[in-house]
Amino acid sequence: MPKSANQKMKLLYILKILTEKTDESHCLSAQDIIVQLSDYDITAERKSIYDDIECLIHFGYDIVNIKARKGGGYYLASREFELPELKLLVDAVQASRFITQKKSRELISKIEKLAGPYEGKQLQRQVFVAGRVKTENESIYYNVDRIHKAIQDNAPVTFNYLAWNINKELTPRHEGKKYHISPWALTWQDENYYLIAYDDEEERIKHFRVDKMSHITQLSKESRKGGEDFKEFDIAQYTNRTFGMFGGEPETVTLQLPEGMIGIIFDRFGKEIDIRRIKEGIVSVRVKAAVSGQFYGWLTGLGEKVTLSGPAHVKDGYVNFMKNIMNNYEQADCL
Repeated sequence: MPKSANQKMKLLYILKILTEKTDESHCLSAQDIIVQLSDYDITAERKSIYDDIECLIHFGYDIVNIKARKGGGYYLASREFELPELKLLVDAVQASRFITQKKSRELISKIEKLAGPYEGKQLQRQVFVAGRVKTENESIYYNVDRIHKAIQDNAPVTFNYLAWNINKELTPRHEGKKYHISPWALTWQDENYYLIAYDDEEERIKHFRVDKMSHITQLSKESRKGGEDFKEFDIAQYTNRTFGMFGGEPETVTLQLPEGMIGIIFDRFGKEIDIRRIKEGIVSVRVKAAVSGQFYGWLTGLGEKVTLSGPAHVKDGYVNFMKNIMNNYEQADCL
């Protein structure tokens, strides 16, 4: 009887069967493996199964043989990722706003395959974590890849930058004008992917939401600009002080707050900040922040126990910010 085309791949199929069909609670005997191999049109004898498994063990696979009259057999004990690690990956994918629902399902399905068939069911339960808002831009995968390639090739890129309109459509900003920038880094902030780049036209560092970029084209015959600006550039510091990634003028501001709220400041700005106790239970901190409406809104959210004490022009800006909000409500009451 002629051998099938798959016969030469018997060892690989045994590994596939152990990976997909076994775990600590589910073993397969040599006879079970023979039956499974027949589904792939591969014939085998018990002795050859023993020899093949010894070969896989010698190569480095952690295959355990449970010797028992009932329920005994072989299972793959160690995998590339442990179940808790896979759960973290699944949650990260599901929580990421820049990954669409469709891509999230595809990625989670692939992650499930890294676990055993039975542990994979536990990962499926992790999918239903919450109805989070997701991006609708399916091209983000390819955007990220193109940006990484441009960074590696030291090349600038052009692209259209999109914005939502009242019809719930993403349309190009500035009547479709092409942005010309030099990409330097990608960062994940506030559940979105951002490109940190040097704007060749404005000659300054800026950031862009990757899921709102389209028609990215690498300019292979040109070289990136902004190298001097990025030599001392701290991306972590930039993202921490740029509230909501809306930008604003960098300022060193002083805040006074209850000592029990210092953790909120650490979470936003890190621990490398100036801090001193000014009286019992009250501390003063100096932090670098991008002063904008987003910063003022964040500060307001901390409540009346937090005071912005300087510099004076930032304090005045904050007071005017709150006055304008109050004026809007007063005018609305008059309508």
